[in-house]
Amino acid sequence: MRLEGMHHITMITGDATKNVEFYADVLGLRMVKKTVNFDAPEAYHLYFGDEQGSPGSILTWFEFAGAQPGRPGAGMIHTIALGVASEAALDFWADRLSAKGYASERGERSLTFEDYDGLRFELVVADDGNPPLRAEHPDVPAEHAILGVEGARAGIARGLGADRELLTGTLGFTEVSEGEYRLDGDERHFHWGYDETTERGIPGAGTVHHVAWHSRDEDHVAWQQRAAAAGMQVTPVIDRDYFHAIYFRQPQGVLFEIATTSPGFAVDEDPEHLGEALRLPAQHERLRPQLEELLIPLTNPRAAGHEARS
Repeated sequence: MRLEGMHHITMITGDATKNVEFYADVLGLRMVKKTVNFDAPEAYHLYFGDEQGSPGSILTWFEFAGAQPGRPGAGMIHTIALGVASEAALDFWADRLSAKGYASERGERSLTFEDYDGLRFELVVADDGNPPLRAEHPDVPAEHAILGVEGARAGIARGLGADRELLTGTLGFTEVSEGEYRLDGDERHFHWGYDETTERGIPGAGTVHHVAWHSRDEDHVAWQQRAAAAGMQVTPVIDRDYFHAIYFRQPQGVLFEIATTSPGFAVDEDPEHLGEALRLPAQHERLRPQLEELLIPLTNPRAAGHEARS
């Protein structure tokens, strides 16, 4: 039994319109689901990824309209690494970000930048084995497209070894050096690392809420049992419509989720039209008239493209 890498990473934003503009247009990802927060249905939950909404490509946001900027600190992810195919792709993204009004900084094989909320990303040349998870965008050549999520780094204040046993003994990570880990699934891997900090984190716009690891459907309950046996306070299995999930906060303070492959994002939409209509959890469908009145209208760029071609 092994985890299959990362499933998704979820953030907070204060502006859903800017969220769609940046991720579905500037970065060229596909908006694969427009829904609401299960626990706060007045808040959007937006998903972006590759053409199929594959685990390993998915970045999601809770929109709490007008949320004040947050600050990453101990127990919080501060940088997300996205893969591209080559150094030429890094050049392309430096130019594209600049043209859209976003500064970036070039490294030897990387490019760092922040989104409109100040969330930090690093584009890296992904040449160590992850299959490409690519979205299509008319202004992004396929050879330069983002290929999925390669890794993430979190700030910690409890010492580099505080969760070593959980990661390596329970969850199957490999420690490649002190504070640096790799999670290998059958097809994808994920780089996970720590930086020590004394900074106190402040949740808010531009911060990461949680990271979800990818479990085969048949292994999910066993992962729940294994995490509980390791001393984690694990939630019951929760049906999130597009996957089943368990949650626990690990010793460094980072909120972990373990999410299943199925049923996937096409369970309630035609795969050709993912993310185009507002989809509500069954428990909130009765609130549709109020929510459609309350939520600011969002247009999936892919839907606009369909209309233009029809």
